[in-house]
Amino acid sequence: MFPLAILAGGLATRLGTVTEKIPKALIEVAGKPFVCRQLDYVRRQGITDVVMCTGHLGEQIEAVVKDGAAYNLRVRYSPDGPKLLGTGGALHQALPLLGTYFFVLYGDAYLPCDFGAIQQAFTKCDKPALMTVLRNEDRWDKSNVVYRDGVVVDYNKRARHPDMAHIDYGLGILSSSVLAQYQQKEVFDLADVYYELSISNQLAGFEVTERFYEIGSFRGLKDAEIYFSRGGSD
Repeated sequence: MFPLAILAGGLATRLGTVTEKIPKALIEVAGKPFVCRQLDYVRRQGITDVVMCTGHLGEQIEAVVKDGAAYNLRVRYSPDGPKLLGTGGALHQALPLLGTYFFVLYGDAYLPCDFGAIQQAFTKCDKPALMTVLRNEDRWDKSNVVYRDGVVVDYNKRARHPDMAHIDYGLGILSSSVLAQYQQKEVFDLADVYYELSISNQLAGFEVTERFYEIGSFRGLKDAEIYFSRGGSD
């Protein structure tokens, strides 16, 4: 399996005072830090190598997760440093640890899907990147993807339109080459990379069917709490 980058460096401003003293990844959900739930899950999916892209209070994540041995993983860290680099800049900085191809997972997302099938789909496509998508129709959040015949033909989280029935599910696969144009320590958003790939017909899609869970909002945190309290994905 490809290595996995977890983007866990954001400020989590939507959660207000909840994340003033701890990073979002360490919020307890049904009695367990969220990042620990993520790591347990990705190991069951066959992942063995994880790179945590950290920023805000990232040293606390490292103190809890350490080298990943407790999860039967190798976990390494790529901190932003004194300036937050954005999701794209954080990935660019982590490239020496990730290699040619790698999964990307948002640090606030828990995604019931088949990582092996997604990697297999990527290896068969002729694109440098793949985005998992869910037919959403504005149910869980605002839809931001036009998906047709295995390809994301338009992804734009800033300029949504009625043709967008799918949403970025939160898991992707990238070739390191798609980040080659950027400079070290440059601040940029992964969403802009995905947008440019989509409008140039370079972004494959993989459609999933089970809803995502996230802790980036109070509504999402409540849904995740219910899901895990009921034994979700255990």
